[in-house]
Amino acid sequence: MSRLALYALVVCVLATAAAVVSFVQGSWLGIVWVLLAGLSSNMTWYYLRRDRMRRKASAPSVTG
Repeated sequence: MSRLALYALVVCVLATAAAVVSFVQGSWLGIVWVLLAGLSSNMTWYYLRRDRMRRKASAPSVTG
């Protein structure tokens, strides 16, 4: 897992926790945290796919 994907995953988890805490306390600020969690989740998937494609492209092809 790349470092950027890991950072984005950590941000996603923390934003989700902050959203839960905000909603439990009755604050509508949790909506901002939900949006941030969604954005960081998409970034995590993007960086994971990008790394997978780079590894696949740099791997030597085996022909039979």
